[in-house]
Amino acid sequence: MSLPQTAASVSGAFDSIPVVDIGCVSTPEERAALAQQIRDACMNVGFFYISNHGIPQETIDEVFSAMKAYFSLPLETKMKLYHKEVANFKGYAPVLDSNIDPANRGDLHESFEIGWEELLAKENDEKRVNDGAMSGANIWPLEPAGFREACLGYYHAAVGVGKVLFRLFALALDLPETYFDDKTRDSAANMQVLHYPPQTGSDDDRIVGFGAHTDFQCFTILWQEPGIQALQVLNSESRQWINAPPIPGTLVVNIADQLARWTNDVFRSTVHRAINRSGVRRHSIPLFFGTDYHVQIEPMPSCVSLERPPKYEPIAAGDYVQKRLEEKYHQNATFS
Repeated sequence: MSLPQTAASVSGAFDSIPVVDIGCVSTPEERAALAQQIRDACMNVGFFYISNHGIPQETIDEVFSAMKAYFSLPLETKMKLYHKEVANFKGYAPVLDSNIDPANRGDLHESFEIGWEELLAKENDEKRVNDGAMSGANIWPLEPAGFREACLGYYHAAVGVGKVLFRLFALALDLPETYFDDKTRDSAANMQVLHYPPQTGSDDDRIVGFGAHTDFQCFTILWQEPGIQALQVLNSESRQWINAPPIPGTLVVNIADQLARWTNDVFRSTVHRAINRSGVRRHSIPLFFGTDYHVQIEPMPSCVSLERPPKYEPIAAGDYVQKRLEEKYHQNATFS
């Protein structure tokens, strides 16, 4: 494999999201074939499903049950942990609290956000201290019972998937499999549990579940509630929205802005949105996975040439995430 040297190497035209089985990696030949599939998906779509990801269904069922119970609580109870009263964006965000697309009037979802925390709490957790824009302790609701354990059980399982994906992305970029290891020792990983109320009205209403946007970190791992279509991915050539419905047994992975910057846009960070017109409430869980916050994000030499000069100035990963979070919530934040 060799990396493309011109922007014309990819078209951005697609009509569906590819499915990649990441369990078939027992031989070097299988790993090479898998890396090729991932490379094609990252260059042409920026999104792909993964099957055989290894997260037990029981772990998913437990966090799904816990989040449904939490979002059913009275608003005044949830607002006791309002994230804008904490210094690191963790905690609860109500409906219309954010507006990720400036063309819209608000995002029609509520969320609860966490960062790194060991399941068995440590008095001095160095990884949490080094978690940049998300550093500091998580805050947890008193109810429902078992909410913390269910969220962290899924969180750590998904972080394990993220570590696997970083190695596969390295292979897909013709890099040593361990290329990202020293850049992800305290890898940024923040997770939201999300609830979307059902939405009525026309498709061009300026309030949607989650406005059109790209994600901040290197990539996102998304679980979607079965049977409910909401996620849409923008085909940049036709300007049409392509549905990305839940597929049983899979997670959705999308390239985010930091990895696009790192690869000089060889890997595509694709615009997407969520609109819940199902008539019932919908839940999802994105894990936003990145690099250590001190790492400088700048185009890799292998993704730069005379025909494809660097598109981006270097920036520390943590500085980039902080800037984007402030834009999302329209606030000047201070981090603990």
